[in-house]
Amino acid sequence: MTTAATFRIEYQQFLDERGHALAPLPAFATDPAALIPFYEAMVLMRTYDAKAIALQRTGQLGTYASLLGKEAVDAGIGYAMRPEDVFLCTYRDNGVQMLRGVTMRELLLYWGGDERGSDFAGPRRDFPVSITIASQCLHAVGVAYAMKLRKQARVAVCMVGDGATSKGDFYESINAAGAWKLPVVFFVTNNQWAISVPRSTQSAAETLAQKAIAAGIPGVQVDGNDVIAVHHAVQEAMMLARKGDGPTLIEAVTYRLADHTTADDASRYRPPEEVAEAWKREPLLRLRNFLSNAGVWDKTHEEELLRSCNSEVQAAAQAYIDTPPPPPEQMFDQLYAAPAAAQAAQHAALLEHVKNHGTNHAG
Repeated sequence: MTTAATFRIEYQQFLDERGHALAPLPAFATDPAALIPFYEAMVLMRTYDAKAIALQRTGQLGTYASLLGKEAVDAGIGYAMRPEDVFLCTYRDNGVQMLRGVTMRELLLYWGGDERGSDFAGPRRDFPVSITIASQCLHAVGVAYAMKLRKQARVAVCMVGDGATSKGDFYESINAAGAWKLPVVFFVTNNQWAISVPRSTQSAAETLAQKAIAAGIPGVQVDGNDVIAVHHAVQEAMMLARKGDGPTLIEAVTYRLADHTTADDASRYRPPEEVAEAWKREPLLRLRNFLSNAGVWDKTHEEELLRSCNSEVQAAAQAYIDTPPPPPEQMFDQLYAAPAAAQAAQHAALLEHVKNHGTNHAG
């Protein structure tokens, strides 16, 4: 008997839990001061996240999916992408969207049930949030195929959670992307929980990154709480994609520190000891310790940053609250390119109703 093939999945980590370097740092991180923007972005994400939850708890926002614990993932990806790239995301990737140019007001509008929040003023070619699990993987393949046909040095970046890797959409997408050598990066945020289903029962695979092997594409696992590791892996994958060398699958191992959404109570299925242990590995403390140890960050910087982030988030929240609600007829605006007769009649009836009774009439 002979071996048909052998495979290996690399694990990349540069900072330990205390913020100490474990290996020589990649070029972008050799000057610690260059990582300050990453930390500032991560703190802004966490400040926004806390405000969004507060708005939801006070009835001013709809159901919201917290990004608490994945700030290093979002900062690492957001700073690796170019404006001309295309981002396809889940409902928990608001941090990347912020770095892509989506405003916090737009994000809050979206979570408030206002589709004007998906009409981004910034990244016009980025896709809206995908609620249907793994469906954006298929879209990413189509986007990347168009880029290849047009011979463009652009990359589609598709984010999913660990649960999405069990969907057929995911498998079909990485298979097609590998067969056609498409410029796409599939990024899996393995936060250990697909709603109430633990990673241990989702898949018998030792890693999620190894699912790339069946598609014939590179797969790598990184410490998702280490922004240096995340950014480095995404940079490398995007470089390969731009050169025409095809897709990469990246698995970032992190932890969902909050409930699945504000409609969830994770204490029903997660032991508190597990969550407490995860907090010791959280990404902000790790990077802050690294910057402090390097002498480029101190208490004064931290206090100034917190004030700035709170001010920026409060202004965005107020702008969201002050935004007049959309007119009821907006529900027809983006439904079809050309409305069918039934929709046209309904639209006309609604306009007549509003004319006669106003928008607050319940009858």
